[in-house]
Amino acid sequence: MVKIGDIELGEFPLLLAPMEDITDPPFRKICKRFGADLMYTEFISSEGLIRDAIKSTRKLNISDEERPIGIQIFGHDIDSMKRATELAEAAKPDLIDINFGCPVRKVVSKGAGAALLTNIPKMIEMTKAVVNSTSLPVTLKTRLGWDDKSKIIADIAERLQDTGIKAITIHARTRAQIYSGVADWTLIGEIKNNPRIHIPVFGNGDIDDYITASEMRKRYNVDGLMIGRATIGNPWIFEQTIKYFNNEKEISFPCIAERVSVCKEHLIMSVAMKGERTGILEMRKHFNGYFKGIRNFKSFKISLLQTTNLVETEELLSKIEELFKEI
Repeated sequence: MVKIGDIELGEFPLLLAPMEDITDPPFRKICKRFGADLMYTEFISSEGLIRDAIKSTRKLNISDEERPIGIQIFGHDIDSMKRATELAEAAKPDLIDINFGCPVRKVVSKGAGAALLTNIPKMIEMTKAVVNSTSLPVTLKTRLGWDDKSKIIADIAERLQDTGIKAITIHARTRAQIYSGVADWTLIGEIKNNPRIHIPVFGNGDIDDYITASEMRKRYNVDGLMIGRATIGNPWIFEQTIKYFNNEKEISFPCIAERVSVCKEHLIMSVAMKGERTGILEMRKHFNGYFKGIRNFKSFKISLLQTTNLVETEELLSKIEELFKEI
């Protein structure tokens, strides 16, 4: 049984990665239904929380049906991270997660996210401060290092563990790679096989389907997997992976009717939460995933990316179901 503090996650949990403008409540609820064992909010700026910025505080919106769920925070200032931890705890998540892995420029340029991989003493100090600011379990997500010349995660994993964190997730790329190139899980396996590491170690990066999920599980002996981009418009990846792990012979793929049905459900929840225009605009990131692999779909994709009207969008989805019903 894999546990984060007192949170029981089963024998081999599958985690939904925190992704900006992706892992909002509507998408999390769908992923939970399809088998995600642990999910996280979109990452939240510590400075935004302290300023009571609408975008940041809105991300604290969680519900009991999503549990267990963690709130992920990031920042460059230790005092701000401590205060943000207290504010996040007030939203009553099951755990707090620290983002030391985000590679995007607007985060890194402020000294947050993966930028902390260039200042290990501060990274350790910040982690200790967050752990000491809450009664909840604290976990963190990070990367191998800043670039190929500084893959330091195996060297600092024990120091991070000693701060009191209850689990670590490692994306198998450096910050310099962003999301390009091939993920290298070698150091993740090295950390997991270190006899002095006793907290759960979760691997992340290039898990595209249930086959690669199984390969990473067997090859690197991790305690669980975090799946990110492959879930976008494809919550079925959790269900398929669980079935494959359980040696079920029939791994089903959603027909067009099911894809449309789940997409519509997702759309309606998004609009209900954010309003018609914003809800539809933010669904654009998911449309391509829901209908990935369908031939001659380009014209419908363009239409889906142009409409901001709910009735029109639903009509387009119904038309897609009718025209591609043999798929």
